[in-house]
Amino acid sequence: MPRKTVWTDGQDTQIRRLRTEGAAWDLIALALGLARWTVIERARAIGAERPPAHAAAILDEEDRQPLPAGHAETWGAITRGTGLENVPFKAPGTRR
Repeated sequence: MPRKTVWTDGQDTQIRRLRTEGAAWDLIALALGLARWTVIERARAIGAERPPAHAAAILDEEDRQPLPAGHAETWGAITRGTGLENVPFKAPGTRR
C-alpha cells in the first residue's frame, strides 16, 4: 500500500505558483519529488488544477533568433538585484 503524503502549506503554495506560471504537471512533480498523479490529485483538492484565466500565456519562441551578448533585456534580467545592476555590459576585448 502506498504511504500517505503529508502536505505542507509550502507545497500547496508551490503547486499554486507553478500552475499560475503555466508549469506542466511533470515539472511540478519533479520540483516536489513526487509522482505526477499525486500532485494532480492534490492540485484538484486545493483548487489549483487549472491555471487561472488571467495567467500569462506561454509564448512559443522556437524560431526566435538569439539575442546578442549584452542585450538590454537579457543583461538587465541577469544583473537585476546584484552589484552589477545598472552597469552597462562590456564585451570582452573592448575598452570603455
